[in-house]
Amino acid sequence: MARWADVEGDAPEFAAAVRRLFEAGKHKTLATLRRDGGPRISGTESEFRDGDLWIGSMWLARKAVDLRRDPRFALHSPSVDPPEGDPSTWSGEAKLSGRAVEVPGDGSAHRFRLDIDEVVWTRVGSPADHLVIELWRAGQGLRRIRR
Repeated sequence: MARWADVEGDAPEFAAAVRRLFEAGKHKTLATLRRDGGPRISGTESEFRDGDLWIGSMWLARKAVDLRRDPRFALHSPSVDPPEGDPSTWSGEAKLSGRAVEVPGDGSAHRFRLDIDEVVWTRVGSPADHLVIELWRAGQGLRRIRR
């Protein structure tokens, strides 16, 4: 697992692009695992601070209960459709996954630091006949895939 600062140190241009996508809007989509192992999707907000990525939750909200039981998560950036005239100018979408670590607070809300295993940035290539997928994994660095 890695901190956000590790992604920035290892692949600074990639990390800056991903951070811009996450900061482009307030609401992100968080995937957690229910008690029965099924997926749960929740809205959430995130914050980059002091080299880490953070999320919060109302006290005992389902997503917080899920993360306390099983810390695995996936987080998706806000997303907009690619421009119709030239999809290659689309900034793309970002996703990351890892494990959430609860940091004790005052008991009125939950706060989780997101330890990162994988970060993905997907966008339309130029010419707009393929996707460009950049993938960063802890301990493996950055690689680019063309599809």
